[in-house]
Amino acid sequence: MTATTLSTATAATDAREENPWARAWRRLRRRKGAMVGLVIVLLFVVLALAAPLVAPYDPIATSWSAVRKPPSWAHWLGTDEVGRDVLSRIIWGARASLSAGLVSVGIALAFGVPLGLLAGYAGGWVDALLSRIVDAMLAVPFLILAIALAAFLGPSLSNAMIAIGVTATPVFIRLTRGQTIAAKVEDYVEAARAVGNPHWRIALRHVLPNIVPPLLVQASLAIAGAIIAEAALSFLGLGQQPPAPSWGSMLNSAQRFIAQAPWMAFWPGVAIFLAVLSFNLLGDGLRDALDPRHK
Repeated sequence: MTATTLSTATAATDAREENPWARAWRRLRRRKGAMVGLVIVLLFVVLALAAPLVAPYDPIATSWSAVRKPPSWAHWLGTDEVGRDVLSRIIWGARASLSAGLVSVGIALAFGVPLGLLAGYAGGWVDALLSRIVDAMLAVPFLILAIALAAFLGPSLSNAMIAIGVTATPVFIRLTRGQTIAAKVEDYVEAARAVGNPHWRIALRHVLPNIVPPLLVQASLAIAGAIIAEAALSFLGLGQQPPAPSWGSMLNSAQRFIAQAPWMAFWPGVAIFLAVLSFNLLGDGLRDALDPRHK
């Protein structure tokens, strides 16, 4: 065997033995849009976690001598209608928006994945019943259903998270069900069934790990939708309650002063735009990186 043939065989062996997640990370790094989205997401996470250290002012401290002041060296992004620093409120508001995105999607995953796995693997009347419930929930527009649930539960950030999570659950049920139906007829599942594995073990050890990639992609995209939904609920007074900062409630306050102080609406809008765009870019990159058919 020549040196060239040996090196080619070694490279092929290394490629076969490469960890799938390492391969996905390598593919993700080659997508500039996804990496830009990842950097912006990490920036927002760092700002939210380090808000007490990086925010220049108390986000709820008022100053009647600085009411609706334009951006300056003292207040980089200006002040609002009661003299609160806009930059500090945006930094602290990142906590509410990111928490709403992560917690609500976590709720949707916690309920949607087990129910979808059950429906797809069990089939029969269980699948039919769950599918009809999912169809009924998906028939109602996402935001309308979230507003109705938030209004029923009461205005607060925690109730808004629950409302958004419940509203997003049907999407994960349907996705998990479809992936489970496709995975349970694969050869490795048939082999596991042939050697006598119980159904619960097959579902949890053989089917579930192989449907995780599309769930991760959908979760990253759902976080972007949850951020928009939380901003909408806060704008309507059903989310984070004043004086606690939230990007949506900041827009609600700014609508009355859009002509006199446009910066009050501009900067929260930019924050929402960047957060949603970054999660969408990251989700699009993950979809390509985790696709086993990608070349």
